[in-house]
Amino acid sequence: MLVTGGAGFIGANFVHQTVSQFPEYEVTVIDALTYAGDAASLAPVADKISFVHGDITDEPLVDSLVAANDIVVHFAAESHNDVSIANPGIFVQTNLVGTFRILEAVRRHERRLHHVSTDEVFGDLELDDPQRFSEETPYRPSSPYSATKASADMLVRAWVRTFGIAATISNCSNNYGPYQHVEKFIPRQITNILSGVKPKLYGTGRNVRDWIHVDDHNSAVHMILRDGKAGETYLIGADGELSNREALAHILDVMGMPADFVDFVDDRPGHDLRYAIDPAKLRAELGWSPRYGSFRDGIEATVAWYAGNRAWWESKKADAETFYRSVGR
Repeated sequence: MLVTGGAGFIGANFVHQTVSQFPEYEVTVIDALTYAGDAASLAPVADKISFVHGDITDEPLVDSLVAANDIVVHFAAESHNDVSIANPGIFVQTNLVGTFRILEAVRRHERRLHHVSTDEVFGDLELDDPQRFSEETPYRPSSPYSATKASADMLVRAWVRTFGIAATISNCSNNYGPYQHVEKFIPRQITNILSGVKPKLYGTGRNVRDWIHVDDHNSAVHMILRDGKAGETYLIGADGELSNREALAHILDVMGMPADFVDFVDDRPGHDLRYAIDPAKLRAELGWSPRYGSFRDGIEATVAWYAGNRAWWESKKADAETFYRSVGR
């Protein structure tokens, strides 16, 4: 199995889960080790995998790695909305050109591909809209990040239909858990509190996200690899809708802080209002269900991980906060 972006947040957790629960796989990871990728995230399994420091836009390298493996699980992506607004070019290169390189290698060598995507390709929903995203929801991306992920999804579908490659796609709601870069919403709040700094909340905090623990997401990916039908798309969600304010309230409570220990900052341009995943197809057709019964259960485990792994995140914290100060957030 070749895992692209396997030193990033979701990818690293996927590698950990694969090594511990699916020993039949020989795992190779390719990662460019940009600021959001960290070889230290793979340290606990380093002796059980092969690691290649490289870029998925490198055609000869990608071709050789795909040829040497049977399955490709494609996590590699630039994924931070604020960064995509400041520097969209790298998102086009990694998310679009990189996916094209992988698709061409998969086509040449007739390999199985699973492409990991996001619910942000669907745009957003009104706060009072009873609807949720499904596999039939039209794409309406609203940021350079989501636009490049939507474009990558469309490339995968085109290669399935035109060239007959064996590929599946999953679009997932917001992940949280161990090894997530401190620029992201949940680890930023947790590490701020651990550093004695008030968490930062965009606007009024009313924007709604559909949260899922990364281990639950990755268990669904493994189920799709095993039982999913080539050419199909599956939405992965755990019925975890919460406003950012509500999610932060859980974090503050778990960490023993008062509910008003928060700084409100300027909202992000084009900030999507609400994401909500309908995972009915995944559950009905493949029988998947999440291990974490509630956001509260997952966030308690996540807080404990960040509290116990300061050495992993402290070196990243200053750079992340410098970026946020530069954009006023």
